[in-house]
Amino acid sequence: MGKPTYEVKAKFVRGFSDKTRLQILESIKSAEKTVSEIVDALHGNQSNISQHLACLKGCGIIVSRQEGKYIYYSLRNKQIAELLDVMETVFLQVEEEVAACERNDEFECCSK
Repeated sequence: MGKPTYEVKAKFVRGFSDKTRLQILESIKSAEKTVSEIVDALHGNQSNISQHLACLKGCGIIVSRQEGKYIYYSLRNKQIAELLDVMETVFLQVEEEVAACERNDEFECCSK
């Protein structure tokens, strides 16, 4: 397989570009969880969480496994957990600039 295109890389990165998806990732970072456990942890609704889980799975960020009637979700691999840690470290360094940035909302780059 060749080098991923920028389009595919952008699609992968967009998987991280939603508040709920980031909360889900943090929720399953240390241990796999069922949809119900994720819904409880985030105080969300199952339909919305399920849509975000499908997005994360489609982006290759998470995986699932079925055990009886339950489906368990977890991060794809330890590199995803490390990526989340690096993102947190960098974010702490740029938090003020990000909060003050008005251009991100101006462009609808992350809503596609």
